[in-house]
Amino acid sequence: MKLSVIEDGVRADLDLDQPVVTIGRALDNDLRLQSSRVSRHHTRLETSDGESWIIDLGSANGTLVNGERVTRRLVDVGDVITIGGVEIAIEPDRPPMAATDDRGLATLTGEARRERENLRVFAKITRELTGETELMRLLRLIVDSAVALVGGERGFVLLDDGRGSEERPRGTPADVERMTVSVARSFDHSDIVVPRSRLSMGIAGRAAREGQPVLSVDASQDDRFDGMASVEELRLRSVMSFPIFLEGKVIGVLYVDNRLQYGAFSADDLELMELFSAQASIAIKNARLVASLREKNGSLEQSRQQIERLNQQLGRKVRDQGNELAVVRRELDRERSRYDYSSMVGGSDAMRAVFRSLDRIVESDLPVLVHGESGTGKELIARAIHRNGGRKEKAFVSENCAALPDTLLESELFGHVRGAFTGAYKNKKGLLEQADGGTLFLDEIGDMSPEMQKKLLRVLQEGEFRVLGSDRLVEVDVRILAASHRDLQEMVREGTFREDLFYRIAVLSLDLPALRERRDDIPILAEHLLLRAAREAGCEAPGLPHDVMTTLCAHDWPGNVRELENEMRRLLVLSEGQVSTEHLSEAVREGRGRDGQSSGAARLLEAGDIKTAVADLERRSIEAALAQAGGNKSRAAEALGISRFALQRKLDKYGIGKTRRRTSAAKDSTAAEE
Repeated sequence: MKLSVIEDGVRADLDLDQPVVTIGRALDNDLRLQSSRVSRHHTRLETSDGESWIIDLGSANGTLVNGERVTRRLVDVGDVITIGGVEIAIEPDRPPMAATDDRGLATLTGEARRERENLRVFAKITRELTGETELMRLLRLIVDSAVALVGGERGFVLLDDGRGSEERPRGTPADVERMTVSVARSFDHSDIVVPRSRLSMGIAGRAAREGQPVLSVDASQDDRFDGMASVEELRLRSVMSFPIFLEGKVIGVLYVDNRLQYGAFSADDLELMELFSAQASIAIKNARLVASLREKNGSLEQSRQQIERLNQQLGRKVRDQGNELAVVRRELDRERSRYDYSSMVGGSDAMRAVFRSLDRIVESDLPVLVHGESGTGKELIARAIHRNGGRKEKAFVSENCAALPDTLLESELFGHVRGAFTGAYKNKKGLLEQADGGTLFLDEIGDMSPEMQKKLLRVLQEGEFRVLGSDRLVEVDVRILAASHRDLQEMVREGTFREDLFYRIAVLSLDLPALRERRDDIPILAEHLLLRAAREAGCEAPGLPHDVMTTLCAHDWPGNVRELENEMRRLLVLSEGQVSTEHLSEAVREGRGRDGQSSGAARLLEAGDIKTAVADLERRSIEAALAQAGGNKSRAAEALGISRFALQRKLDKYGIGKTRRRTSAAKDSTAAEE
């Protein structure tokens, strides 16, 4: 039976020849769907005596055939089954084998015909590969051809960046961490965004290190990949990964997967893809040789391509100039840190204090409690601590304690064995065990129940725990990073959070400032987030006029950076290239803060304090202009429509910049003493 499955815009064609096909969200289904509206064991498709029946298994959202809800129904070719928003179309099977045609001549059908068709397609692809010498077009062709050749869903090519590859002796294992995802494509020939997070670097790395192809019919059940967090997070099923050789060295990896079906790739596909990978290696070598010859000979074609690349780079630089200037301002404004905190944007005094604290926290291995309002970037901080710390080579595992009830949270943290409770169909490794040697981030730990607090405390005290449904004790070495928007010390005083657990997780603590407490960062953040939204949408980012920036700086941002990011996405859609205050949301225009209350100058006006309200608005306008001008007073004065002398008087009047000058003077004094 042939099924065509469309889920989240992704289509996959499946050939299922077993008499009973189970469909649902659980791992043990023959056809596993990821939609949350699909029950764990939703429905069953039975085929007997040439007839196929769809049988609903008591699902929550029901099973529909051609739009009609059914419990049991006979289905045929052309019927469309809808399960939790996922459409499954029944299509005719491939034609059966035939021995002769009408003239009595032998014909090729079945396996022989498919083999012949594969050879024909393979020959066509080989001709196309050898005819393409431009590297990026060649890589896209390689990925698209590989996906089509074996009926995959997605394909990736990772290539070594070339640094250090010449010095690496022949036979030395390749390092996948040095490789970049050059091309990532879906079966519909569309590019995949954020590609490195969409494939298993562990599986790709195995093929690169061993120099051998890797095939898995169901990666989630494959013992070779046990403990790879990426396999479970991506819900991988059928995966193939092949090394790409150049002069005996592994220079890259070709990776193809199918997340909807286990057993999608066979040994025959593996053999075919090995041949294809060899042809791809030759084509890449030829493309690099052609590029090298063009460079050496100074050909007109190379010059044209170089000009095109320069034009593309210039276009990107023009589109990204806001972001680049923001990054430069951020680096100039804040103290240089010893570690990489590039994922966090900010140069205010409050953020410099955060970065200084992070420098000390990263160097230790103690538990850390991060406190901050929702949207301030607590998980970004946790990832930065892990990425720069001594455990960066191990796993980073996170869980939101407020998102799960106690029973599920306990299973997620400690794992369970098959049969431990209803629905436990297989052994599951808990997050603590997955994070062994690495870092476990527990977000919103303040919402954890007292019973779970007690169980977590035992793990922190003893360094071991018991898997649900088993007598087995598991020892782990995990660094705990916790976060909460609630005041845990106040909760301890109220008796709603265990005092002993608090002192276990808050050995080191870090308070993240709300966005309203670091308004100097709002212009930089706004430009950065607007540019990122434009890049994701594939369009150019519009500029932010001074009046818009002033309005943004005056808002209290109760949702912090997350709210600002949503506002920038809204601007990009509504502005059509020309931004004005009319495109801002009503809450931002009116300056409403937390609980719908007015903020900033609006509150002062409501209180009747007009003089202070005007001064507050003037001060914020000056701060926004300075931030937008990168600290250049002349450009800020021009944007405000006043002279530089008048601007200096107002700076002295409001004390703007004095804190920064005092900080710089203190640094110079310290440097002189040293």
